Order: sequence, then C-alpha cells, then structure tokens
Amino acid sequence: MEEEIINRVANSVLQVFDLEDYYPEGERMGVDISGWLWEGFVLREKEFRDALKNHDWEQYNEKYIALYCSTDAIVPAWAYMLITTYLQPVAKKIVQGRVEEINIQLYQDIINSLDVTEYEGKPVIIKGCSRKPVPQEAYVMATQKLMPVAKSIMFGEACSSVPLFKKR
Repeated sequence: MEEEIINRVANSVLQVFDLEDYYPEGERMGVDISGWLWEGFVLREKEFRDALKNHDWEQYNEKYIALYCSTDAIVPAWAYMLITTYLQPVAKKIVQGRVEEINIQLYQDIINSLDVTEYEGKPVIIKGCSRKPVPQEAYVMATQKLMPVAKSIMFGEACSSVPLFKKR
C-alpha cells in the first residue's frame, strides 16, 4: 500500500523571507580617490578640482559607486562631497567606503521601505542560502524589521532551521 507524499512545508502557514529576492541588480564599482591626490597623499585643491573637471564621469553611468581612498591620506569631507556632485547625475547610488558597503546600504534602503504586513502573526523563516552576495548585515536588518509583526522567526531552510525569536 503506497502512501501519498505530502509536502507539509508547502501546506503550512510558514512564510519564507528570502533576501536574495530583493537583491538590486547592477554593476558595483569602487572609485579610489588617491589617484587625484598629489603623490597619493596630499589634496591640492586647484589640481584636485582640475582633475575632477577633466575626468570621464560617463564611465560610471547607471552603476553603484563606492568612494574610498586606498592610502592613509587625510581627506577632508568636502572632497568626497565634490566628487559626489560629479557622480550624482550619472550613478545609481554613491556611498563613501568600500565596494562591500554598497550592498549594505542598498539593503538598508530596501528593508526600511518594505511593507511586512503579509508576515503579521505568522511564523517566518529567513532563508539562509543565497547565490547572490547578500551581506550579513542584511539578515540583522531583516530580523529587526520582522520582529514587531512575525509570530516567530527562524533562520535557514524549512527542513533545518534555527529558531531565533518567538512572540510571547
């Protein structure tokens, strides 16, 4: 006598929250400003401004840009601000920091704007495996966003999850 195989996960009220679904597509690119500094360390305002004026900004069109300095130069805040005035018309988003920080800020924007009412009073599993570079910080942000509404939160896959939170 054969028994029918029943997918209890598919039939449960368990909601899967997959951060990979929210991954913003687009090229990420770092811009090292040390090349615009004298000997990589000293910002000479006139030369710096001239270098920015003569730079090809179209190469950053529709890209996510991370501004950083690879040397130990002390760079004033206005230098990053001035570069931003050139990038803003062409880039999708600009962050100060390394390329890895782009995804953190993108996820912060996305998670902050999410409507999570569909998870109200339900058990939620935050999916753990992804093929895209979802930053660890995004999992913390998602947990914070879901805690006020979810009945419970787990991490991993439905077949092997780690319980994290249960509303009392």
